[in-house]
Amino acid sequence: MSQTSLAPAGARDAGEAPARAGLSLAALSGLVVGSMVGGGVYSLPEAFGEATGVLGALIAWAIAGTGMLMLALVFQTLSRRRPDIDAGIYGYAQAGFGAYVGFIAALSYWASAFLGIVALLVLAMSTLGTFLPAFGNGNTPLALVVASALLWSYHLMLLRGVKEAASLNTIVTVAKLVPLAVFLVIVLASARADVFTANLLGGEGPAAPSLVEQVQRTMLVVVFVFIGIEGASVYSRLARRREDVGRATVIGFLGVLTLFVLVTVLSYAILPRAELAALHNPSVAGVLAAIVGPPGRLFVSIGVLVSILGALLAWSLLAAEVLFAAARRGSMPHFLAAQNSDGAPSAALWLTTLSIQLFLLMTLASSSAFRFFVELTSSTALIPYFFVAAFGLKLAWSGATYAGAATERRRDVAVSALATLCAAGMIYAGGIKVPLLSSLILAPGTILFILLRREQGAEIFTPVEWALAGAVVLAAGMAVWAIATGAIAV
Repeated sequence: MSQTSLAPAGARDAGEAPARAGLSLAALSGLVVGSMVGGGVYSLPEAFGEATGVLGALIAWAIAGTGMLMLALVFQTLSRRRPDIDAGIYGYAQAGFGAYVGFIAALSYWASAFLGIVALLVLAMSTLGTFLPAFGNGNTPLALVVASALLWSYHLMLLRGVKEAASLNTIVTVAKLVPLAVFLVIVLASARADVFTANLLGGEGPAAPSLVEQVQRTMLVVVFVFIGIEGASVYSRLARRREDVGRATVIGFLGVLTLFVLVTVLSYAILPRAELAALHNPSVAGVLAAIVGPPGRLFVSIGVLVSILGALLAWSLLAAEVLFAAARRGSMPHFLAAQNSDGAPSAALWLTTLSIQLFLLMTLASSSAFRFFVELTSSTALIPYFFVAAFGLKLAWSGATYAGAATERRRDVAVSALATLCAAGMIYAGGIKVPLLSSLILAPGTILFILLRREQGAEIFTPVEWALAGAVVLAAGMAVWAIATGAIAV
């Protein structure tokens, strides 16, 4: 999950001009890496240990890695083919499939941002729980109180118009990369071939009926750590040479994928799968502690906490900026474009913070709060990703903007088709539970769309949009029924 700056990809997509130009290939590649490496990587050993063994993990990374790379290439292509669409990733959904789909994409993108903040807060509290048992796994009453206090502190800070914090960003970048580098060096030197071999097919531990299901259970975790991949499409404006953008996308993505695979796979050479599955998050700290003792746990935990504290500022601003920018472009009701005297998007900030607080309350009823919000964040992020990939496929298939470029068109049809298929497959892999729960955000959020259309004096829904809205409301009703009857446990 992206944690790199206070003007993340989504915020910059909102239309702000970049402050600098002329970045080299190395600098562009670094930006791609920074946009994806975040707090989620620290939970990979436990998440994969709970779901699968080495073989399943490698298959999962191969499938998701291919799909997300194709998605990154679609973003890059669309930034060249349709530079007139500058309203963020939801702008592509609206251009391709109409106003309501564009609204759903914007709402889902906003939801993935604020749900990601909930996941980060839970991870921070779980990290404290490593040393103070009263914080548990980040879902205890004390954890809720401290997380809420932190949330509202950031809210008040952002209301005062905090926009830039370069020094904080530098600290965050170092804090999240140094512990991972140290971890990989120590784990590689301590790897045990016998433990790795025993974990190859899953070894002893939580049973899974089949390798297919093992892989399926990792998909939403993988998506979570790749959130921020859309940032690559923005860097074309910053490039010294246009051709460097594609290279930077591939180099940066492969670098991040290599990091994620190494953290996952090398952990299988330290502890049996059952022990990995039982680790307290951040589980990277637990793996390191198994080698060097408590100092390793403390070292990683401090890095995680500093990284998360910086990420919360970036993602709080991103979530508010999504609503604010969408409102300014007529994709959200006008009241969300309100600013206070300090220039902060006050209405968007209030709605975002209150939504985060509501979902934080849910952590008290969740047996695995961090994993739950990781899956919910990923599920909502996949909705706009799917529509972006589908728009890329529609554009290439129609041939619009491809006059005299038959070879590029064929290539882009293949890439966008694969990206669309992978996004749909990852949504399916998450199972019915998470999409149903996502509809609990989309259904009431549709009220905002109705307000928007009334402001514009336009027809609220087309016939197709009526059917789509009805399906969203029906799914929300099914989710409420499933929770009430215990069929779905959060």
